[in-house]
Amino acid sequence: MLRQALAREAARLMIEHGLPDYGLAKRKAAARLGVTDHAVLPKNTEIEEAMAEHQRLFVPEAHASELLEMRRAALSAMRLLADFEPRLVGPLLSGTATAHNDITLHLFADTPELVAVQLMDHGIPHEFAERRIKVQRDEFEAYPAVRFTAGPHGVDATIFPLDGIRQAPLGPVDGRPMRRATAHEVEGLLAA
Repeated sequence: MLRQALAREAARLMIEHGLPDYGLAKRKAAARLGVTDHAVLPKNTEIEEAMAEHQRLFVPEAHASELLEMRRAALSAMRLLADFEPRLVGPLLSGTATAHNDITLHLFADTPELVAVQLMDHGIPHEFAERRIKVQRDEFEAYPAVRFTAGPHGVDATIFPLDGIRQAPLGPVDGRPMRRATAHEVEGLLAA
């Protein structure tokens, strides 16, 4: 019962306040509910389920509209970067994204500079960053990333080597290989 209440509060904080991290949301939820026993903190999967439930109960139409708009922007960015086999990942793919989330893509290229050239050729301002990605249970690797906007939405695209398309990194929610969607699969989500 307490665990579910913590999951719901953490989900609410992530949705309404844009908290980007499950751990931070858990700690804030525990503080708000006066919980000091960290053994009762919910799993990330429980928070994600609570997020989906919150969106379904409290903002179903607005959430559906927001997902549709963000997925259209994601597809536009994916088409622009088609040379790099883009894959949609994260909350937008799972259906729990909010206006606080970026569109998250995985790209595959020989060098990050090729992605930058493509963006420059289309006159799209961008900046480089680095993302620490979980590749095994306790192992992280740093990958280059590029940030730009697609309409009103931020896009955060991590750039993997070409052979990175075969092995998805581990997801922050369940620790399993991340689900990745091709542009064709995103088109299917939009048509559904």
